[in-house]
Amino acid sequence: MTATVRYDEVEVGQEIPAVDYRVRRLNLVMYAGASGDFNQIHWNERFARMVGLPDVIAHGMYTMAQSGRFVTDWVGDPGALVDFGVRFSSMVVVPDDDHGATITVSGVVEEKLGDKRVVISLTARSGDVRVLSKARAVVQLS
Repeated sequence: MTATVRYDEVEVGQEIPAVDYRVRRLNLVMYAGASGDFNQIHWNERFARMVGLPDVIAHGMYTMAQSGRFVTDWVGDPGALVDFGVRFSSMVVVPDDDHGATITVSGVVEEKLGDKRVVISLTARSGDVRVLSKARAVVQLS
């Protein structure tokens, strides 16, 4: 875990460096077990293609969770996340190979609020495709 980010050290417009999160089919099976979402589009390539998808796709909530992880890792405190919301704008396609897919998340401090809270605007991409839009988090800093 990183050191806790302090409110007085953060500036509006400050960029939070991008982090890559590797996604493999095994991650999707594990997430299905944890979430109870066993929809076949997340693990069965034949079924995913049959319903018109290019391949197996990651759960939207799994993608969102990686963005939440990005924020809490930056802050250094998982309990600091006060509010979090996204819109799902595209799929994370996860091929069955050694590389899988990558979700790249970055952020910018958009606003400083009272009570040592800041708003973080997030960008999440898989390859050249933006997979989340209107992704924002409010975090409580020390």
